[in-house]
Amino acid sequence: MSFRQARWDEPLLMEKRSAPDEPIDLTDLVPPKLRRERLGIPNLPDFDVVRHFTRLSQMNFGIDSGFYPLGSCTMKFNPKFTEELAALPTVTRIHPDQDESTVQGALRLLYELQGMLATIAGMDAVTLQPAAGAQGELTGLLLVRAALTAALLLLVLFAVQHID
Repeated sequence: MSFRQARWDEPLLMEKRSAPDEPIDLTDLVPPKLRRERLGIPNLPDFDVVRHFTRLSQMNFGIDSGFYPLGSCTMKFNPKFTEELAALPTVTRIHPDQDESTVQGALRLLYELQGMLATIAGMDAVTLQPAAGAQGELTGLLLVRAALTAALLLLVLFAVQHID
């Protein structure tokens, strides 16, 4: 899979050519000590500013333009419809300290999701525990460490059995 990121030599707004400043009467608005002759803000039409930020946004990696499997949860592939599902009151009103008897539907959903993900991935089990970001990264590292430790243990056992 390849991704073609938009690349422009986009100048800062301050570097863009602007129209002359329009005089504004600040007599009643700003105390004399705080008034300035000129502001260091470019006087640009709205469409230039919108186009500038649109070009900048297209240079960013986003869920609408590609798949990113690691890192911040905001960078992962999250289909738009899942955002709507996660915002449903039946999901947002669940509290971590809520009595288990009142959240059996949510627990069943999570349990069945784990089973489906494990089947799809061809694994015995999966975890839904890490929320995202650094927690997910740490969980991945701990899983790799556990797998390498288990593999090393198997090698040692195999070697011990074949020494004689």
